[in-house]
Amino acid sequence: MLSDPSSRWYVVQTHPNAEAKAARHLSRQDFVTYLPRYLKKRRHARRVDEVAAPLFPRYLFVSIDVATQRWLSIRSTFGVTRLVCHGDRPAAVQDEVVEALRRREDETGLVKLDRRPQFTPGDEVSVLYGPFQDCYGLYEGMSGKERVAVLLELLGRKVRVRLDPEFLVAV
Repeated sequence: MLSDPSSRWYVVQTHPNAEAKAARHLSRQDFVTYLPRYLKKRRHARRVDEVAAPLFPRYLFVSIDVATQRWLSIRSTFGVTRLVCHGDRPAAVQDEVVEALRRREDETGLVKLDRRPQFTPGDEVSVLYGPFQDCYGLYEGMSGKERVAVLLELLGRKVRVRLDPEFLVAV
């Protein structure tokens, strides 16, 4: 939500991995910021864990009333690379864009992404991670809220397994 009806949303580009730092420093200057984040699966050393990650790496939204706020100070804020502009004026983002992102947030403030796989039943797939890594199978369909069913050829027979959609790639 905007802090002031005359404010509009604009986009700030940040230094790599400095989105939260830039948002923190902009907030200290009394700018309202919005950094949409989502739950990202991260693979590290045979382990897959989930971390909150920026939905738009290196970018965040900032609410500015260009008529009354000293918005030029944004450029020299720690963590900020630049304010996205058209010429010498900041480029506004439609309020509906930010509102739509906020409507997709869950109770923890993370944006829920549509995790439905882009496969059709019968497609050949390969497993990227986990105990079935490098196995090939046939995509069957969704087997619940967030899992997919895949028929894998294991030990001479077909076995149905349920996996995260992000673990699969089309062959």
